[in-house]
Amino acid sequence: MKMTVQFIISMLVSVFLVAAGSAYLLMRQERSRQTEELDRRSSLVAEGLEESVGSALAKGDAKSLERIVRRFEGRVRLTGIVVFDAKDKALAGTSALLKILPEKPELVAEAMDTRLERGEYVHWRGKPEYAFAFPIVTEEQTAGALLIVHDATYIRGYLARIWRHSFGRALVQMTLITLIILGLMRWSVLGPIRQMAEWMKKLRAGETVGNPPLPHSELFAPLAKEASRFARHLVQAKTAAEEEARLRQTAESLWTAERLKEHVKLKLNGKPLIVVSNREPYMHSREGRNVKWIVPAGGLVTALDPVMRAAGGTWVAHGAGDADWETVDESNRLRVPPDDPFYTLRRVAITKEEENGYYYGFANEGLWPLCHIAHTRPLFRAQDFAAYQAVNEKFARAVLEEIKGIDNPCVLIQDYHFALLPKILKAKRPDARVAVFWHIPWPNPEAFGICPWQKDLLAGMLGADLVSFHTQFHCNNFMETVDRVLECRIEWERFTVNRENHSTLVKPFPISVDFPEDLGPGPDRAALLKELGIKTRFLAVGVERMDYTKGVLERLHGIERFFEKFPEFLGELTYVQLGAPSRTHIKRYHDFLAEVDAEAERINWKYKKRDWRPIVFLKRHHNHSEILPFYRSADVCLVTSLHDGMNLVAKEFVAARPDNAGVLILSPFAGAARELRDALLVNPYDTERMADALRVALEMPADEQADRMKRMREMVREHNIYRWAGELIEELTRVRLPTESATLRTL
Repeated sequence: MKMTVQFIISMLVSVFLVAAGSAYLLMRQERSRQTEELDRRSSLVAEGLEESVGSALAKGDAKSLERIVRRFEGRVRLTGIVVFDAKDKALAGTSALLKILPEKPELVAEAMDTRLERGEYVHWRGKPEYAFAFPIVTEEQTAGALLIVHDATYIRGYLARIWRHSFGRALVQMTLITLIILGLMRWSVLGPIRQMAEWMKKLRAGETVGNPPLPHSELFAPLAKEASRFARHLVQAKTAAEEEARLRQTAESLWTAERLKEHVKLKLNGKPLIVVSNREPYMHSREGRNVKWIVPAGGLVTALDPVMRAAGGTWVAHGAGDADWETVDESNRLRVPPDDPFYTLRRVAITKEEENGYYYGFANEGLWPLCHIAHTRPLFRAQDFAAYQAVNEKFARAVLEEIKGIDNPCVLIQDYHFALLPKILKAKRPDARVAVFWHIPWPNPEAFGICPWQKDLLAGMLGADLVSFHTQFHCNNFMETVDRVLECRIEWERFTVNRENHSTLVKPFPISVDFPEDLGPGPDRAALLKELGIKTRFLAVGVERMDYTKGVLERLHGIERFFEKFPEFLGELTYVQLGAPSRTHIKRYHDFLAEVDAEAERINWKYKKRDWRPIVFLKRHHNHSEILPFYRSADVCLVTSLHDGMNLVAKEFVAARPDNAGVLILSPFAGAARELRDALLVNPYDTERMADALRVALEMPADEQADRMKRMREMVREHNIYRWAGELIEELTRVRLPTESATLRTL
């Protein structure tokens, strides 16, 4: 109430000042106009008399001058006229004016001195009058001057009326405007604020509420955004607290974001976690004049972003977006996610030449096919490895900047792009705890042996304190490769490599995904199919980056064989492939994308009907919110990798099915097959078995689907991404550093 009264008083004072100001300005304008009119009238009179007065002055004819001025006696609003000679002496004039005239008016003297007409307001009779002096010049000499005086009393009255009318009019207008503003504020501001307060009261009481009840306008947009974010965080915190309480009550040990946050804070003593990867979690790109951000495709970002949201810290990555450098500060940092920041992204710039050699060349034409053994020949070029070394050095400098001033920092390096980075970091910061997580498979020693720089890569990785893979099988392959290539001492019981006074633990940590407890209502399947332009009974889905290791072509052949063997499903099943184009600068990827496109088109041409086609290929990047309706609507999800470290699509599909429906067809060559044992495991190269598995999936009874899905969901829920990060960080913090070992020896 007090604030409202203050606002009303402020508005009234403002109205009064505005009205007074506008009236004053109008009065000044009118006074100026009236003065110009008096000047004009006086000048016309003076010009009319100039010749006759000048002649009389030249002759010294005082009677003629008297006769001239007497004609102006008694005129309305004209006080009178006086003629002066060159010595400022009044020679003739109207009687009324001569009585009040000063002895030597300065106005007249100035006019004769400057030979310019002059006018000003005077008060010779105690009331306002306007005096106008006009010089009489004959033969280049000033012969005298005319003084014409008008009564200006009427101007004062006129201006007073203008003041009253304009002030009153402005006061009324501003009062009306103020009342309108108060009404609008009450309706559009105070009303929403009261509703907002009620909404927050319900939210605080634990009631389920939707978005804040604020109008969609520029005025309330920032508040609505922050209120929605606040509500989301409050609900998440409340849910996490309830979940933690339930888990304590039932003695369960489920990992949550809050638990990971506290765990990291405890294990790292409040120090930030540093994550290093090639791919950035958020990319900025330019669309016309606007800059927008996207989440790049790939399992690494899907897995690690929830971890960093929970743990905080800094993610160091390659800035690959065309607008990335417009959004960072002077240290190449920004807070992310852009709409709700939780941690810091440090972008590293690399040149096109470095990217071509390090990323497209050595990493993806060399190491990727080498580790996946997917019948694509690895290409090794010396210039590519030189670029790989240079970029690893560049990332090392960025990481060293981020950990400067931090004692015993923890650095988690991601994937095959940075095999050399651990050794470089440990050489500069031996007090750092460094882990490498290798997301792709590790081949057998014979396969890895064809790499010309295998010793450099292994030595670089063994600079880490912890080297981790998804599966024990890949750990075994790595240890055997090290044993065959390098001089070192291996402790097979502890899976530790000792080399150059440094120990490296090798251990599997199967990565996972965030497991959402509440996904909200299910999607509208009919609307989804309508948007795709198809009618079908069954829906199968596959989600991949378009990579030749994912088995997409083999999957299409299996679907084609399915329709050949079981034609009764023609018109009944549509397979939707969500495929994000990837690494199209590499010829093998470019050709692969064209092959998938051609095969999908061929199969569609073979079987499609008027309102149905067997395959829908959505060839673009999809964010998680766009993928989720497909996961939740699909009867079958196919993950048929030819070779894969984990493949998180399988776990994402399981996590997205709170209805316990749907069947997962999974390749045994994906790391996920070791954990999701209730999936239908099918060799992607076996076209017949894949067709049979698809039929089994479509005809599987609902209760069997539910039993299988429940077991898989419980596994993903228990072994979620927070548990992966928590256990990995805990293992890393157990590492005994050289300084700590020396302290123990002295004790």
